[in-house]
Amino acid sequence: MTRYALAINTGRCMGCQTCANACKMENNVPMGMLWNRVIVEGSDSFDGAEGEYPNLKRNYIALTCQHCENPACEKVCPTGATYKDELGRVEIDYDKCIGCRMCMAACPYNVRTFNWADPVRDPEFNYGNKNVPVREKGVMEKCTLCKELTDKGETPMCVRCCPVKARTFGDLDDPNSEISKLKESHKVRLLLEDKGTRPQVFYYE
Repeated sequence: MTRYALAINTGRCMGCQTCANACKMENNVPMGMLWNRVIVEGSDSFDGAEGEYPNLKRNYIALTCQHCENPACEKVCPTGATYKDELGRVEIDYDKCIGCRMCMAACPYNVRTFNWADPVRDPEFNYGNKNVPVREKGVMEKCTLCKELTDKGETPMCVRCCPVKARTFGDLDDPNSEISKLKESHKVRLLLEDKGTRPQVFYYE
C-alpha cells in the first residue's frame, strides 16, 4: 500500500509564505483564498510574536489539509464528494460537491475554503498546472497534495519550492522512505491529536 504524508520542520520554517504562493499558482487558487497558510503559532494571524522588544521571536506553523486517516470532513459529507483515496490523500469530487459547507464546519483545522467566485484561468499567463481541474463557483476547495503531480510520482509544489527544505513528502508505508525515517528518528507532533483524526501531516524540529 501507499500512504502519502507530509512532514514539516518547524525549526527551519521561516514564514516566508513561498509554500502558500507556490500552491496558489500551481493549482490556480482564486484570489482571496489559500490552500496553504503560514501563521505564527499561538496566534490566529501572521502578526503575533513572543517576547519583548528587542528580543522578539516568532514560531511559524504551516497549515494545510492534514489528509487525516480518520477525516471528520468525510463523515459529514452528504454526497460522498469528500473521500479518502487509495494513496492516503483526502480529496474532493467537485462534480458531487453541493457546497453545503458541512465539511468546513467539521474540519478541526480550518483548512477548507468555499469558492465564492466564478472560475478564472487566464490563458495569457503561463503558470500553473493545466491538468488541475477548474473548480466551479459554489464548491469546497482545499489542498489535494498536488494530486496531478503526486499521481505521477512527483512531489507537491509546496515541497519543491520551499527555499529552506522545511517540507518532506513521501510514503509512510515504505519504511525506507525519507519521511518514514524522519518520523522514526524525531519526536513528532500532530495537530489536535485529541480529535482522533490521525493526521498524515506531522511536525518536528
